[in-house]
Amino acid sequence: IAKAPYAIYNVGNNQPVALQRFIAAIEQSCGKQAVKEYLDMQPGDVLKTYADISRLKDVIGYQSTTPIEEGVESFVAWYRRYQRGNLV
Repeated sequence: IAKAPYAIYNVGNNQPVALQRFIAAIEQSCGKQAVKEYLDMQPGDVLKTYADISRLKDVIGYQSTTPIEEGVESFVAWYRRYQRGNLV
């Protein structure tokens, strides 16, 4: 079988982040409190999930160094610029 000319890689942090920490980072970056409704686990919910970056690490030595709070803040800033049409 011929090797495909392209590959797909997970880019992220290979450590799980607690949902409450993730929500807190979004709230902080947006300057708004989320309205939360706590429910029991729903069908399809998973206890843990995270990006497996092992292939990317093997190929280029990638290792995430950005804390979730910093990454969310950067994404929110980008998204606000995107919504205004200022992608510079």
